[in-house]
Amino acid sequence: MRRTHRTLATAAGLLLAATSAGTGTAVAAVSPASAPALSAADCRPLASAPADAQAIVNAACSQIGVPYSWGGGSVHGPTYGQDYPGGGPGSHDSQVKGFDCSHLMQYAAWQGAGIALPEGSWNQARWSGATARFDRGQGLGPLQPGDLLLWASDPGNLGSVHHIALYLGDGKMVEARESGTRVMVSDVRLNAQYAGALRITGGEQPPEDTKRFMTWGTDVSLRPEAGTRQPPVTRLSGPTAVDVRCQKRGEPVEAEGHSNDAWSYLPKYRAWISNIYIDDPAAWLPGVPTC
Repeated sequence: MRRTHRTLATAAGLLLAATSAGTGTAVAAVSPASAPALSAADCRPLASAPADAQAIVNAACSQIGVPYSWGGGSVHGPTYGQDYPGGGPGSHDSQVKGFDCSHLMQYAAWQGAGIALPEGSWNQARWSGATARFDRGQGLGPLQPGDLLLWASDPGNLGSVHHIALYLGDGKMVEARESGTRVMVSDVRLNAQYAGALRITGGEQPPEDTKRFMTWGTDVSLRPEAGTRQPPVTRLSGPTAVDVRCQKRGEPVEAEGHSNDAWSYLPKYRAWISNIYIDDPAAWLPGVPTC
């Protein structure tokens, strides 16, 4: 119920990208049943890297063997995708539970290190939170496991990025490649559409006494108390990573047919958010103490 708005927005963005850029990564279609069986043990950091980068790699590798599904996936795991309008192996992806390339990156970044990447490979390529960037001419030399690899119809224009994968080291990557395949380990393709890489680790870390969650919805109000009587301190324009210190019972809030009286304190904003706007299946957030 909390993801309908996200799914529709993602579908529109993916359709725009699909109609404005070629794939550039075409390989012979392989049915999920005939894809090679790999375990997470075959996918791992292949060079030294900081702990958060290794955690991102491990999160991505935990999905080895999950089917590719166009538009599928979230920070919580595989979801059913959308039927690819161009036909081919992706024409029935609404019946396939899995990941596309960018949602696999979102899942790995969030589950591994609490990093909230935006929707769409082209938006991830331009993400303002990147801590380092590497152009195509630098090759793989400066990269470390956990860096994001990019391919674009115009490598000089990050807005044309159409595929994204996670570097493992030693010339290998893990990717959700295309419909009809599964999440796999591949050799990095340094072809004419390779557009460089970016590092997403090494940025701001959440305070030790907090736990990070993602919000959902738009124009979500943060309040000075656990209720709606006081004017908002600020508003979150869209889904945002927030660090929660503690939670308590307050005024019930209703959204999309559900009600929740739990509120969480966000020290960064010195304000409260209703738990109904935190993207977690539990109304009372797991692992968060009572205020």
